[in-house]
Amino acid sequence: MQLEKFKYDNRIVRNFGIATLVWGIIGMTVGLLAAMQLFKPALNMGSQYTTFGRIRPLHTNAVIFAFVGNAIFMGVYYSLQRLLKARMFSDVLSKIHFWGWQLIILSAVATLPLGFTTSHEYAELEWPIDIAITVIWVVFGINMFGTIIKRRETHLYVAIWFYIATFVTIAVLHIVNSFELPVSFLKSYYAYAGVQDALVQWWYGHNAVAFFLTTPYLGMMYYFLPKMANRPVYSYKLSILHFWSLIFIYIWAGPHHLLYTSLPGWAQSLGVVFSIMLIAPSWGGMINGLLTLRGAWDKVRDDVTLKFMVVALTSYGMATFEGPMLSIKQINGIAHFTDWIVAHVHVGALGWNGFLTFGVLYWLIPRIYKTKLYSSRMASFHFWIGTAGILLYAIPMYWAGFTQGLMWKEFTAEGLLKYPNFLATTLQIIPMHIFRAVGGACYLAGVIVMTYNLAKTMRQGKLVANEEAEAISIDKSFATSRAGESWHRILERKPMKFMVLALIAILIGGMVEMMPTFTIQANVPTISAVKPYSALELQGRDIYIREGCVNCHTQTVRPFRSETERYGEYSKAGEYVYDHPFLWGSKRTGPDLHRVGGKYSNAWHYNHMFDPASMSPGSIMPPYSWLITQKLDTTTTAAKIKAMRSLGVPYPADFPGAANHDLAKQAAGIAADLKQNNIKVAPDREIIAIIAYLQRLGTDIKLNQDSIPSNQ
Repeated sequence: MQLEKFKYDNRIVRNFGIATLVWGIIGMTVGLLAAMQLFKPALNMGSQYTTFGRIRPLHTNAVIFAFVGNAIFMGVYYSLQRLLKARMFSDVLSKIHFWGWQLIILSAVATLPLGFTTSHEYAELEWPIDIAITVIWVVFGINMFGTIIKRRETHLYVAIWFYIATFVTIAVLHIVNSFELPVSFLKSYYAYAGVQDALVQWWYGHNAVAFFLTTPYLGMMYYFLPKMANRPVYSYKLSILHFWSLIFIYIWAGPHHLLYTSLPGWAQSLGVVFSIMLIAPSWGGMINGLLTLRGAWDKVRDDVTLKFMVVALTSYGMATFEGPMLSIKQINGIAHFTDWIVAHVHVGALGWNGFLTFGVLYWLIPRIYKTKLYSSRMASFHFWIGTAGILLYAIPMYWAGFTQGLMWKEFTAEGLLKYPNFLATTLQIIPMHIFRAVGGACYLAGVIVMTYNLAKTMRQGKLVANEEAEAISIDKSFATSRAGESWHRILERKPMKFMVLALIAILIGGMVEMMPTFTIQANVPTISAVKPYSALELQGRDIYIREGCVNCHTQTVRPFRSETERYGEYSKAGEYVYDHPFLWGSKRTGPDLHRVGGKYSNAWHYNHMFDPASMSPGSIMPPYSWLITQKLDTTTTAAKIKAMRSLGVPYPADFPGAANHDLAKQAAGIAADLKQNNIKVAPDREIIAIIAYLQRLGTDIKLNQDSIPSNQ
């Protein structure tokens, strides 16, 4: 055995660190703007590009994939090299990964405010960007596994297990959820429809949280926390149990986002069971982290990085207790679609992801610059104002969520809805939304202070771009078994087998849930009265998607008396068979719209879009005046109809050529009706198309109740 000299690449770590800081400020600033728009809609500044519906997905993508994504890569590139005693496999691939990821983020910044969106939550980016994500993710994987293969360490440490699981699972999730049929350069339709689309999306959405916001951060926790505390991980055996049970169970839990919907009951029940089971491995990770600090709690008092880590782990524990609790049907029936879910998500995002990122940045930047942190007092200020920001954000949103859930369900002694007007609940929680914005501003202020502190730290030191290191050279016989070793120690020397086993563990749950839903027709029974959208309605639906209306309005009525009294007949699976994509939504800032067709006149919809407060005094919905002036683009109609036919929507073979004629006829009828109400608008305006779409919603089964199957 002899020592080999080599150099760690700190430049790529520094680059991802700077990107984390920059995108963190941008993403959180957009989030603060969106939060303020929910009590002061005029803050969209009269522009169609800055409405809540368009910037909300910009905020989530910027925070998840730009801030958290860059932080993941920063932590992985730093820890992986040191755990494997090897420089990254390829400096060129590292650079391609970095710049490719930044270009993807910039493409999101460019397209989402312009309304180019698929509408799938956390997967809104259109098909060319999806392809770019796939390419860059593969580049990252090659670089990671190349480094693992040329390692100078016999065994793979627990952090690397989580990095491997993250890579393979995100690859599977992204590919399966991105089956889209392109219509044009930045427009596509999902291959899945209705119930099946909803299942795939929330299988993806829940597990994007699991394998992008959780597993890589657990890997970082297992590396950085012992380093900060100068203590070994509490339990190796608990690490094994934590890892394998977590990745196996997590993948089943997605359907708990779809409780009380028209998703098959067996799939909902599976989601509930595995969600409740999930608390055990989740808390196993939290306990392993906190007990790593045994004998080092005195350091927490003085070391700000450990303070951030303790709050991060505590937030992880709270969020992973609350998630299983919210999957219990009785609790979900009250909490779902309310601000309670927003509070739950942000305890995880602000506390777990945010604070762990901050702790790692404060620990890592001075080390790669060979200097001390510029100001410990600034870091301490950041900790306390950030903690206050989390509390000021979460507590009012919990309060708002409880208020909404109870008000929606409350009846009078006479058996009537106590608050039949949905807007009453919206107005009731505005003070809580103001407090939420104050909390967000505090949190953002802490990030800005941290950025200044770290910038000054960088200036007073000098980046060690290529850090000298040495390790014992090992021959390739380390892959062979040794007497007395456990099965897992043997597996840790075989990264490809480890990856395959992790892949199998995460595929089982997805296949069991999705394959029956796609292959057994009884899971999605059709309704003969449900017909494809007309050409005008399809164009209106795409405008609805473009404007991000699904961010505030749901389109699924649950089988509760409080909902059927308020909205009408509960939603049936067969009503969504031509919906590419599904638009069930996940939050009710405004009322459900699945039965809105025919409820109001065309004139009401026109006035409501032009000036919402004129029809609903106190409404926080912004005006959509541009829909009245912008001309509907009918050059895409034939291509959209052809795409829908390719996806199985039963339009006649000759309909693409006749679609615009049909569209013009229906538009002229709506324009004529508006004219009778003293509203003059050309039939070729976008407002006509979106009125047509809204007036269609839910009307099929209203007109043909007898055609609904008994099992619906």
